[in-house]
Amino acid sequence: MSDAHHDDAFRELLRGLRVPHAGELPVFDPAQAPDAPLPLFRRWLREAAEGGEPGPHTMMLATAGADGRPSLRTVMLHDADAHGWHFGTHRTSRKGRELAEHPYASLGFHWMRSGRQVRIGGRVTEAGPEESAADLRGRSPAALAAALAGAGRQSAVLGAYEDLERAFEDAYERAGRDPDATAPTWTLYVLEPDEVEFYQEEARRRHVRLRYRRAPEERGGWRRELLWP
Repeated sequence: MSDAHHDDAFRELLRGLRVPHAGELPVFDPAQAPDAPLPLFRRWLREAAEGGEPGPHTMMLATAGADGRPSLRTVMLHDADAHGWHFGTHRTSRKGRELAEHPYASLGFHWMRSGRQVRIGGRVTEAGPEESAADLRGRSPAALAAALAGAGRQSAVLGAYEDLERAFEDAYERAGRDPDATAPTWTLYVLEPDEVEFYQEEARRRHVRLRYRRAPEERGGWRRELLWP
């Protein structure tokens, strides 16, 4: 089979794929949206969880270093409050190093079953050592073990898979013995947004996009704008 035939077959596959919505898409009336984005985000995430969306707290995190080249990965949301959107990682990881060089990031949520997306951008700061340690203590034993194993090594080149196995076995043992163990490089980050966009799909592709932009002079501290889909 020729490469051209493989290319055609792959394109045909892509054209035939459909997004698996869970029945009728919800209606989003932007005129009824709150003055600030946080209450709407919390409601959408709760509805995603209650609607059976797998991993509704998973999000894409985009960072860029001093050279301006972006990098992307999936992380977990740890909180969203008046301070911002919280996530944790090792400050020695690639994302941690890039945030030290360029403390701005973007977050992206995609809830396929309801046809919803949320995009968030803003400045990122480190929480203090006590908050970072508390964040680590609040994680599952397996997540704690992963954090202990990856301390100072996340994103580094792995010489052999056996090294990973040994590090994780040691970390599992330590996490079971000491559930309050700390990883010195583990850091809780907080993204304080200056822009939040909510995107609701519509069956005829007349999608609704509502963007909040930070505006201290406006009611609630935000300006709301509709965008063309």
